Amino acid sequence: MNTPDQNASVTSGDTSGNDAAGRSARRRGRGRQGTSALASERRGNLVRLAAELFAEKGFQATTVREIADEAGILSGSLYHHFDSKESIVDEVLSSFLDDLLRDYRAAVAEGGDPRELLGRLVHAAYRSLRPHRAAITVVQNDWNYLRQFPRFDYLGTCEQEIRDIWIDVIRDGQARGVFRTDIDPKLTYRMIRDTIWVTVRWYRPEGALSPADLADHFISVFFDGIVLGERGTAPRPAAPPSASTSPDDA
Repeated sequence: MNTPDQNASVTSGDTSGNDAAGRSARRRGRGRQGTSALASERRGNLVRLAAELFAEKGFQATTVREIADEAGILSGSLYHHFDSKESIVDEVLSSFLDDLLRDYRAAVAEGGDPRELLGRLVHAAYRSLRPHRAAITVVQNDWNYLRQFPRFDYLGTCEQEIRDIWIDVIRDGQARGVFRTDIDPKLTYRMIRDTIWVTVRWYRPEGALSPADLADHFISVFFDGIVLGERGTAPRPAAPPSASTSPDDA
């Protein structure tokens, strides 16, 4: 049976035990948040380091050991963050494509004149050079290899949506009398795409030109050309003689 003093301690307003438990729980919560933030930072750093190696050496030639060495950790420690090398490049590419499609969709949603819209798409593409330089290089080098694996099926889906966005804008411009109708929309898109993405081979973000500068110059040349005066159809150059034709026969 409880004594009066014991009862008093149970029924009184003394909450020091509860307060201590609450403080302890809050400390544990803050600790978990800090640990989670640190793990996220480490994961992001690993992705960036791996992306640079993939871009430099190629995905297939880059080993898990090389990624770990670059990060200054043991190979086994890498598996605390990723279950495979494929998981890392998956994050590299999906991040790039998510950002690119978000910007493309926003450009289309803004609407407007087809020429202005095409210009916004060009600017969006060039803006991706700085944050996703390595990913763009991986796309150019390893796209066909990665697409053979089911986990990368989304690459084809994203490629189709991107292609449709550009081609629809070009066709709309043709229908509205803004763009020439004698050009092939699909071929035009491919030429624009390849011209922009190959820039990653020589562009240096620390240089004098910003992505916006590149985009403005591209738009100027693409829309206005480099020839002064009225546009005309230049004669095709004569085909060179075949190997079986002698100089005298040419």
